[in-house]
Amino acid sequence: MITEADVEQYLTSLSNWGRWGPDDRLGTLNLITDEVRVAAASQIRSGRTLSLSRDIDPEAPDALGSGIALVQRFTGLHEVADHFDGKALRFDAVTEYVGISAHGSNTHVDGLAHYSWEGKNYNGFPESDTTSRFGAKSLSVHHAEAGFVTRGVLLDIAALHEVPWLERGHAVTPEELEAAEERQGVRVRPGDALLVHTGNVAAILTDGPDAVGPGARQAGLHASCLPYLCERDVAVLGNDGVQDAQPSGFGLDFLRPIHTVGLVALGLWLIDNMQLTELAKVCQEERRWEFLFAALPWRMVGATSSASNPVAVF
Repeated sequence: MITEADVEQYLTSLSNWGRWGPDDRLGTLNLITDEVRVAAASQIRSGRTLSLSRDIDPEAPDALGSGIALVQRFTGLHEVADHFDGKALRFDAVTEYVGISAHGSNTHVDGLAHYSWEGKNYNGFPESDTTSRFGAKSLSVHHAEAGFVTRGVLLDIAALHEVPWLERGHAVTPEELEAAEERQGVRVRPGDALLVHTGNVAAILTDGPDAVGPGARQAGLHASCLPYLCERDVAVLGNDGVQDAQPSGFGLDFLRPIHTVGLVALGLWLIDNMQLTELAKVCQEERRWEFLFAALPWRMVGATSSASNPVAVF
């Protein structure tokens, strides 16, 4: 058992501020070195590939009950005139405008400007560097231009408990992460993308969300997992929910402690609302829970988030 005071202490005791220099804007992505990428490439054996993203579907804008609608607008526009230089054209072309509520229910990357604590973002950059007019000036998601290309490891907590999905609100402990490692014969190591399968997406798509908004119960990581993430030097954390168990078990200041401490103190990049159900099945079929992982955030200057389509290659 840990207290809210313990979680607040994590902001200091687990901090990566200054670890990669006073002007660092990559955080844990520094752990994905060239050597780590080369080693990750050795995971490819059969070439079997699958997407770990949910569809961005305007017909189902909020299937996960996040309370933030996914907005999508299509406007058919003629990109070229019917006639050009006096000649009739035999082809036509259209373009569209697409708008996304960045931190909605679609699969997306959380950049380091997404959360702050007492006026500071990761590495001490001021929260005021992010404004509605200019976006994220110091910690824009475009700094992740090299993408996340590394070894991926799935820890299947639902399978550990022999269920298709964990009970709503189940808070995964570090002991469960270690038990999953032992069961699967794998160990999370520096520079890895750690994916945690709780079955949350499958549960919601089957039975519907528990509620809408922050009050919705979801399985996820308990705050006591933060030292594990720090000690193992995880580069990217992915989850089939919002990372944090909901409710978190703490006060409003730590409504989502994995987000708060992970983004602000560790500089840990997060991928929310992944689709991990099929990956869990494939890992079981392949009898291996490690693979080449690749996710490429959009190079959007000033953005705190990016839609993404992560893939696993076996």
